[in-house]
Amino acid sequence: MKSLTKLLLLLPVAIPWQVTAQQRYFAEKSVVSFFSDGVVEDISATNSKVTSIFDAHDGEVAYLLSIKDFQFVNKLMQVHFNEKYMDTEKFPKSSFQGQITGFNLSSTGKQQVKAKGKLTLHGVTHDIDVPGTIEVVDNRLALKSKFIIKLADYDIKIPQIVWQNIAQQVEVTVDFMYRPL
Repeated sequence: MKSLTKLLLLLPVAIPWQVTAQQRYFAEKSVVSFFSDGVVEDISATNSKVTSIFDAHDGEVAYLLSIKDFQFVNKLMQVHFNEKYMDTEKFPKSSFQGQITGFNLSSTGKQQVKAKGKLTLHGVTHDIDVPGTIEVVDNRLALKSKFIIKLADYDIKIPQIVWQNIAQQVEVTVDFMYRPL
């Protein structure tokens, strides 16, 4: 995980690229949110401090986020999320590394794409394949995606006392705005 953090920070400066600057993009303060449709109560949170890099030439993409940066309306929920479910002291970051296919920088309008790669959450890494869209907007790229993750797949345990309150899966929404490097 530390190597991914260093890669995201150093990538724009340290690696010589064989492509033009217009094909490398960076997103900072982009958004990842989630929604859990619980029987007793819905749970949602937003993290607007996500960083990502995207190479439009070969489709490589990576993002990194701090779990503690998820913000909840109910602050007690935020404490429980970090301490009881996500164990953020032990697993402070989540990341994705993969490839986006179906994107053509010279096309106009919203393009249907797929992101395929490795999602690491709660210390567990799984291959995922999720749909999304990318649209060129004023020399920037707007990437959006919605997908479902199952908590059990990432060893996120729900205490028996609150199992009815928390859904076994959550809907994740990704909303990145990339700028050219």
